[in-house]
Amino acid sequence: MKLVIVESPSKAKTIQKYLGTGYRVMASGGHICDLPAKTLGIDIENRFKPEYVVADSKKKELLKRMREEVRSADFTFLATDPDREGEAISWHLANYLGLLGRQNRIEFNEITSKAVNRAIESPREINMNLVNAQQARRVLDRLVGYKVSPILSRKIKSGLSGGRVQSAALKMIVDREREIRAFVPKEYWTITAFLLKQGSTSPVFKALLQDLNGKKIKPGSKEETDVVLERLERSEWSVDNVKKSITHTRPAPPFTTSTLQQDGSQKLGMSAPQIMQIAQQLYEGVDIPGEGQTALVTYIRTDSVRISQEMQALTRNYIAEHFGSDYVPEKPNYYTSKGQNVQDAHEAIRPVNLLRTPESLKDKLQKNHYRLYKLIYDRYLASQMSDAVYNTMNVRVKAVSDVEYGFKVTGRALVFKGFTAVYDVEKKEEDGSENATLPDLKEGEPLRKKDIRCEQKFTKPQPRYSEATLIKAMEENGIGRPSTYATVISVLTKREYVVKEQKLFKPTALGEQVTEFMEEWFKNIVDIHFTADMEQKLDAIEHGVEWQRTIEEFYPGFEQELKSANYAGIKKLPRQEEVSDVVCEKCGARMVIKESKYGKFLACPNYPKCKNIKSLDEPVGFCPLCGAPVYKRRSKAGKVFYGCSNYPECKFMSWDVPEKVGCPTCGSEMRVQKTGGERYFVCTNDNCGVSVPYKDMVLAGNKKSGTERVVPADGSEK
Repeated sequence: MKLVIVESPSKAKTIQKYLGTGYRVMASGGHICDLPAKTLGIDIENRFKPEYVVADSKKKELLKRMREEVRSADFTFLATDPDREGEAISWHLANYLGLLGRQNRIEFNEITSKAVNRAIESPREINMNLVNAQQARRVLDRLVGYKVSPILSRKIKSGLSGGRVQSAALKMIVDREREIRAFVPKEYWTITAFLLKQGSTSPVFKALLQDLNGKKIKPGSKEETDVVLERLERSEWSVDNVKKSITHTRPAPPFTTSTLQQDGSQKLGMSAPQIMQIAQQLYEGVDIPGEGQTALVTYIRTDSVRISQEMQALTRNYIAEHFGSDYVPEKPNYYTSKGQNVQDAHEAIRPVNLLRTPESLKDKLQKNHYRLYKLIYDRYLASQMSDAVYNTMNVRVKAVSDVEYGFKVTGRALVFKGFTAVYDVEKKEEDGSENATLPDLKEGEPLRKKDIRCEQKFTKPQPRYSEATLIKAMEENGIGRPSTYATVISVLTKREYVVKEQKLFKPTALGEQVTEFMEEWFKNIVDIHFTADMEQKLDAIEHGVEWQRTIEEFYPGFEQELKSANYAGIKKLPRQEEVSDVVCEKCGARMVIKESKYGKFLACPNYPKCKNIKSLDEPVGFCPLCGAPVYKRRSKAGKVFYGCSNYPECKFMSWDVPEKVGCPTCGSEMRVQKTGGERYFVCTNDNCGVSVPYKDMVLAGNKKSGTERVVPADGSEK
């Protein structure tokens, strides 16, 4: 019996199905060891030697079982993921299981019977360059996170964290917000003419004002616009020149980790962590009724847009068979990877088997699994298809009076669908000059004006980052690795450094405060160029550069920054308070959001003159003593109780949600209100309007439990 060790149980089930009897497949559950959770775990004086521990009792028990399996197995293969993390996991397994120095490491880009068996036939030794690249990244991130986070927690607020990639990404979001605030919008006007050919029933087409006597023009005020409009009213219109051409639009390359997250966010509305989780399951295998665990896509952590020649040939045959030979390009489509620090070890993300069409799996996959698989499948298939072909027309129309105004007219008509038959990414002209249909225009022919419209507009700043645009910006600037983007975004949200408004990231007051602190004391950590340069150095380790040297070059400067930030003279930074839209009913000020160990709440900024506070939660009922909203609260011991929002004026509290007070006439809820200094129970049903003096009602119930209800004075209950 031969033993194969992988990371995840689902991957183990898929591979076990392909290998069958004679093999036993076990899962390590990811890393079996790591740096200790509560100590630094790095011997700085001994060239940053990491101190790995198996802290989890379940992992210790798993290793014990694995040792027994290794001893009884004829041979053991280490089949962890084909990347740095996977290589490091195999190295740790080899260390703990006594398998070092053997040719027992296998890897495959897709989990198919053919790929797995091919890998088993050509095992290799563990690649220590890959292991060292992972160690360097882990040690560096531990040093930054473990050293910076406590300082942030002491100087700003407990529970904060900083990180090499996390802090740089946060600064990008904060910098964009600063640009938006500093932006001064400028007024401009657009002028659009709606024209027809003279003496015909041709369609109306639109033309956008571009120039005055050949020089670009964009009216900046109503007065300037009126001058142009007055001249256009008495102008003669005609076609100045016409350029007709045939344009080809090439398909986009197949997905990388980064572009999958970007397109998945834009087209499917999924978050980056959600996309990565589902994609991982599609790679490791999903349970298909009647077939069992089946892998559907290739390895999902890749920077490459490369496709194997074997798969490319199969794809071209598939396209010819299902779409026709016109949809197969004369030469295979090849793409070049873009961005910094690109790794080309694996193929792009693609379906494992083109015969498994999305439609054939629609009723067998969960909804989001189907949607993501279809996105991957369609993008890959389109990437190997022919260009889309268009007839395009670019026209300059002139309007001549005492001056000459030039107008832009564009139109495009689809001639051949090409790849858009599968994956349509057509974009419209952003300036609004493109026409769906255009008549056949010829130079010099006169035109007739049907209408002229103008519109006031204002320049806009760069928009806030969405998940897709943030991931794209991180990739373009060399911040982090595509496989970590989802984790970084999750941390920024979890730490409440950013919030989402209309699916766009906005830094919170806390996020801006953390960035300001990092800019002052840890300039290198949040410097995009420094961070990108560090990524390149870490990547170089994979090609043989000594990993300790990279850390040794970084640490002395970082250590000095730590000492400066830790200097006793630095006072704790004042916490910026987030202003809410809630107005204090006692003094009229806009209440601010504060936080205690029991959670967030609203407080009046005029404290101690005004001591009004409110819960951020929705009220659970109304106070039976004063009628004010009652909110869920927590005691110092952490127990939930329900208290009046008029505290301390009203001391009502209950361990249970206050019961509604029923109207003795119609049964509707009654609320307490004060009139002339007296309290009354008033029915909330306008058609009833019953009002009962408070003194004619009594509170009855179990005082110990806090359960209370209101009954009429005679003791009867409605």
